[in-house]
Amino acid sequence: MGWKSDFAVFLGNAISVHYIWRMPVTLADIRAARRRISSGVVMTPCPESIPLSGIAGARIFCKLDNFQRTGSFKERGARNALLLLNPEQKQRGVIAASAGNHALGLAYHGKLLGISVVVVMPEYAPLIKITTCQKLGARVVLCGLDFVEASAEAGRIAAAEGRTYIHGFDDPDIIAGQGTMALEILEQVRDLDAIVCPIGGGGLIAGISVAVKALRPRVQVIGVESISTGHFTAALRAGKPCSVPRHATLADGLATLKIGAQAFALARTRVDRVVRVSEEWISIAILRMLELEKTVVEGAAAVPLAAMISGRLAGLAGKRVALCVCGGNIDPAVLSRVIEKGLVHDGRLTRFVAHISDRPGSLAELCRVIASCGASIKDIAHDRAFSGPDVSAVHVVCTVETRDRAHIAALRRALRKGGFYVTSGQANVPIRD
Repeated sequence: MGWKSDFAVFLGNAISVHYIWRMPVTLADIRAARRRISSGVVMTPCPESIPLSGIAGARIFCKLDNFQRTGSFKERGARNALLLLNPEQKQRGVIAASAGNHALGLAYHGKLLGISVVVVMPEYAPLIKITTCQKLGARVVLCGLDFVEASAEAGRIAAAEGRTYIHGFDDPDIIAGQGTMALEILEQVRDLDAIVCPIGGGGLIAGISVAVKALRPRVQVIGVESISTGHFTAALRAGKPCSVPRHATLADGLATLKIGAQAFALARTRVDRVVRVSEEWISIAILRMLELEKTVVEGAAAVPLAAMISGRLAGLAGKRVALCVCGGNIDPAVLSRVIEKGLVHDGRLTRFVAHISDRPGSLAELCRVIASCGASIKDIAHDRAFSGPDVSAVHVVCTVETRDRAHIAALRRALRKGGFYVTSGQANVPIRD
């Protein structure tokens, strides 16, 4: 079965979880996991993307595991771990601490397999994930201000109810399940040169690297982290898993407290390279996937593309590269903000403040100049109260849709030629080309 939680001892605000050790995950384990989960986990497509290849400078293939029922690769490991429980463990049920995709995967496959699932989430967990887990049949317990406190409560419940604790990324049965993605990619993409994979807790890249290096050692396995996470990078530097201060990130699926010890032991000698990408590039990658690939992805799933288009993996130019598109569970409100920020980055949305006379016809003339340039006003607002000491003047805050940065520059020139003094919408400074 692999190592599973036998019991947890609640000690103040901490838990001690005891595991049964076994040999590390092997290719045979991953192949067995694939056979085991095939009845409940779909083989997702891995098509070549012509538009993404064009912007990345390589032949890009997208392994679309956001097409799984719960929108994430986490179903692979969850189903494998559940199926490997002994009859008594299945009867008693399982528990996990998770505010994300692991919780959804366990809830869904627990319901399919008739196994009771309890998920302990921190109190900040998104409402959509709480309600989705409940709809899938899991009992959701909200406890704690962070993952540590949620884990402590999960340990307490595990001990009290005799449930098996299933770790989200540092369990060999979970890792073996995640590794099945690599078996599919190697079958779906001929003459593959590299697989680019996100790194959070490390379960996915550990499973993928074990399978790839056993079957096709020449294929590079490249990990990608956000600059706001960096757990694997820190572990490589320290020689062991270590905690990294938590920072806000779009790639919330990567924001574990640290890399898993078992995952790190498996991946550290098999991963060829690890790079880190900025939050801005993650945002742009989400937008590119939406626009060009017509698919919605979460931040963690966008980091492989972010690494490609930001130039962090220039050595893969012209190569055949598979991107692990590991999930699509992004909050719609976050997605809308990401889209707008991406449009600003591309020069397709701009904002400026025009200083005009508060006389009839001044606003109409401003709008005429904007329209004459082929730009479209998205939003416009008068600001009289904070327009300075001149009571005959007014500030007009304009948000305008444009084609690109060259179009913005042409609009600025036309405004100056029309006699309008404009400043940036971000700060009260003149706009320059």
